[in-house]
Amino acid sequence: MAKRDYYEVLGVNKSASPEQIKSAYRKLAVKHHPDKNKGDKGAEEKFKEASEAYHVLSNPERKQNYDNFGHAAFENGGGGRGGFGNFDFSNHFSDIFEDFFGEGFGGGRRSRRSNNRGSDLRYDLSISLEEAFSGKKQDIKFSTSEKCDTCSGSGSKPGHQAGVCSMCGGHGQVRSSQGFFTVQQTCPQCAGAGEEITHPCSNCNGQGKKQASKRLSVTIPKGVDDGTRIRLSGKGEAGSRGSSNGDLYLFVNVHSHDLFKRSDENLFFECPVSIADAALGTSIEIPTIDGGKAKIKIPAGTQSGKQFRLKGKGMPYMRGSDFGDLYVQVNTEVPISLNKEQKELLEKFREIENEKSNPSIKKFFQKAKSFWKN
Repeated sequence: MAKRDYYEVLGVNKSASPEQIKSAYRKLAVKHHPDKNKGDKGAEEKFKEASEAYHVLSNPERKQNYDNFGHAAFENGGGGRGGFGNFDFSNHFSDIFEDFFGEGFGGGRRSRRSNNRGSDLRYDLSISLEEAFSGKKQDIKFSTSEKCDTCSGSGSKPGHQAGVCSMCGGHGQVRSSQGFFTVQQTCPQCAGAGEEITHPCSNCNGQGKKQASKRLSVTIPKGVDDGTRIRLSGKGEAGSRGSSNGDLYLFVNVHSHDLFKRSDENLFFECPVSIADAALGTSIEIPTIDGGKAKIKIPAGTQSGKQFRLKGKGMPYMRGSDFGDLYVQVNTEVPISLNKEQKELLEKFREIENEKSNPSIKKFFQKAKSFWKN
């Protein structure tokens, strides 16, 4: 089923302000939130649809891409070009909703340890265009925090358990009154865990984690483009006191190539040919990104700038088995430093040259004469 227009989903027009977009999403989120419509698949889908629309339209860069290209702006894995890539919408739904309403609405299902989730990490990885074509496995090494082996991440000394937090009574939240309002916030003493470490582990000082150097084998898929983000779930820093790990994000940088220029899945290659070959025609061999060769025929009378398309000789699509194309542009090179014989031959050629051989030149001078006459 085709996706509905995001502006239609939120019930706003393209000129809507950020405040209007946010207000429209808030109304829909309250109406269709799964906690208020348990078992209603239709409401759940509408909630996800509204959240996806808000994710795009609330961000100026994503909104501009959507206004220019519609849903196509986020297709085919466009993560490195402003698309969704490996974006986890299920987390985003929860994060957006808590921004509006806090953890009190629909937060009962979330673990109290979620506030202690480990931090996400970023790793910049540079590869060549050939490696982007074929894919690559590589070992990376980075500094992170890992679960403490001594206490198994609990933060408590072996043989002891954490006690109930004395400030929040184990709820992970505390409330305070401010005039007519009651404000609920994360407990500052236990950071939302609901527990206190009474006998901290001597190896990690009660944190449940410690700094370490980590080595990881990662796979870069075929067809990856410059700027692509790859998410490795749970490979980030360890959470405190047994909480879940953060994620590791690989940001891929694809080096420029000496021969090929890339545009999405297509490659472009400029090939110089002599005046004689362009005029008389010839066959040439050109390199391809897979390390092989391809032969193309240059017809007689080929003009400089002419492009030849080699289907399927470009980059692979990240999703699927198809390949882009290779476009070869012929650039006619004028010879320099002519010897005496070459000059004499060209002079003779110029003497016997007629207008039929150069239709573009003939047309130009006809237009010029008409311009001067008028």
